Amino acid sequence: MDQLVLGIGTRLQHTQFGPGVIVGLKYAAYLISFIHHGIKEVDKNDPKLEEIIPENVSEEIETHSEVEKSLLKILRLWNGFSEVVPLGDRWKGGTMVLQPGDTTLKAKEIPIDVFFHKIVMLRDRLRVMEQQINAHKIMSDEDKVNLQQYITRIYGSLTTFNVLFKNKEDWFVGDKSSE
Repeated sequence: MDQLVLGIGTRLQHTQFGPGVIVGLKYAAYLISFIHHGIKEVDKNDPKLEEIIPENVSEEIETHSEVEKSLLKILRLWNGFSEVVPLGDRWKGGTMVLQPGDTTLKAKEIPIDVFFHKIVMLRDRLRVMEQQINAHKIMSDEDKVNLQQYITRIYGSLTTFNVLFKNKEDWFVGDKSSE
């Protein structure tokens, strides 16, 4: 499967693990809850992974629709709950100082971990917005693509903060074609 930007709740078929639903997103992988194998982290470029579109839904998938609805309800309920993303070791206990150009004014100090937490929350909320755009029932595909391009540019603007992340998989990634 070519790498697609799929959102939480997307149904997938994996040739090794069978049917599943995306329950989490990472930089280069999906967290997928497979019906018979539990939650697995699968690379977004895994050729064994295929999005299930309504025409391809098997009877087995349909029989699990109530479980899937329940899972989606839980995911929406915990929408504000973000994954734990570690701060880079060199920044732990550090302070960010904003020094005004006017030396008569006092500098503002912010603990880096507090600032980092706000960056992670921003990223999580962008992901939720992205998922809601992808799942929107009234918006045209063209409108969805246009909004996705704005979100990609926002991610690109935030790549400056990648230095704070401990793991590269948590980084912001903008439009790769412009790099």
